[in-house]
Amino acid sequence: MPKINGNEIRPGNVLEHNDGLWAAVKVDHVKPGKGGAFAQVELRNLRNGSKLNERFRSADKVERVRLEQKDMQFLYEADDMLNFMDAETFDQVALPADILGDRRPFLQDGMTIVVEFYESEALNASLPQKVTCTVAETEPVVKGQTAANSFKPAVLDNGVRITVPPFVGQDEAIVVNTETMEYVERA
Repeated sequence: MPKINGNEIRPGNVLEHNDGLWAAVKVDHVKPGKGGAFAQVELRNLRNGSKLNERFRSADKVERVRLEQKDMQFLYEADDMLNFMDAETFDQVALPADILGDRRPFLQDGMTIVVEFYESEALNASLPQKVTCTVAETEPVVKGQTAANSFKPAVLDNGVRITVPPFVGQDEAIVVNTETMEYVERA
C-alpha cells in the first residue's frame, strides 16, 4: 500500500491508522505562528463508525488504502440485513441495514448501488445520487401561487418527508437527490 505524507491527506481518503481503517471526513491545514504546520484530520472508522481527531505533521507517514468499488444489485432485506448480488459473478453479500443511515428508505428492489470492499470485506455502500419517487400525499395545486419561491410539504411513497414546489401534485413522479434529500425535478 502506498504511504503518503500527513499533509497530503484529503477528505474521502481511506487510511490505515491505529490498526483500523479510517475515512478522512474533514481536513484542516493549520500553520501556527510558532512551530511547524500540521493537518488536523477528523477520521471515521469504517468498521464501527466511531470518530477520531488526529494531528498529522508533514513528516508523518500514513498508509493510504484503496477500496475496490463494485456495482451490486439489491435483492431483499431479511433480519436487519440487506442482501446484494454482484451482477457479473452472482456472488451475494449481506450488509447491515443501518449502513445506509437515513437514506435507507430510498433503496428500491433491483436498484444498483456501489459497495466498497477492502480485500473481501464489504465496508461501505452508497446509493445513486438521484432516485425517482412518487408523491404519496401533498396539498392540492393552487393556481396563481407561484409568485413567491415557496415550497410545500410532501410525503413520498417510501414515507420520507420533503418539500416540493407548489406545482407538484399527488401521485406525481419526481426525482429526489439522495445526498441532500431534496426535490430535483419532475420525472
